[in-house]
Amino acid sequence: MLEFDNVSKSFWTGTRRKVILDQVSFRVELGTSLGVLAPNGTGKTTLINMMAGLEKPDEGVIRRDCRVSFPMGFTGGVANRLSALENARYIAKLYGMDPDYVEAYCSWLCNLGEYFNQPLGTYSSGMRSRFTFALMLALDFDMYLIDEGMPSTTDVEFNKKAGDILKDKLRTTTLVIVSHNPSILEKFARQAAVLVDGQLYMFETLEEAKQLYDYQTQG
Repeated sequence: MLEFDNVSKSFWTGTRRKVILDQVSFRVELGTSLGVLAPNGTGKTTLINMMAGLEKPDEGVIRRDCRVSFPMGFTGGVANRLSALENARYIAKLYGMDPDYVEAYCSWLCNLGEYFNQPLGTYSSGMRSRFTFALMLALDFDMYLIDEGMPSTTDVEFNKKAGDILKDKLRTTTLVIVSHNPSILEKFARQAAVLVDGQLYMFETLEEAKQLYDYQTQG
């Protein structure tokens, strides 16, 4: 379970205070994947980072009684000076997993060839995305977090392999995905919510959420 209890979060932009969450409470139960609809600029990335523990709330409490992943595409946990091989083994140890397994898994999925042994600082953005996505899939989590605004890879073979793996994992794990595009959520989410004006409105179905989202964005 992942729970937000009366959570508030805002930023000062230099001209005004931008409110992301204003005393928001909600819960994501394991086994029920959640899709969050939010227009661009409303705080999708901040919300997903708070779920992962990468950002702290101004007020309120965030509870996690399950293993929550870092957001797909997040690169803050890897070191540019280390190779993909070295990063894979280091992260595996942090999460208490077999370094040999995580290294082999990432090497197979990324298919980076000789670059797998070179520093991440030499990678293109696409290569880096392939590695961080593979690393997330190699680790065991109860809940996976995806921000559709994160960098994506244009490698068709990788996208298919990784997509198939993610779908398979969703049979036994839970996904939280934030996006401004309802069609993306249709592929994964059973439950849906809408983030607007600092509030998160929860719905049992995506269709119900889309009605509010369309009203807010097109009305």
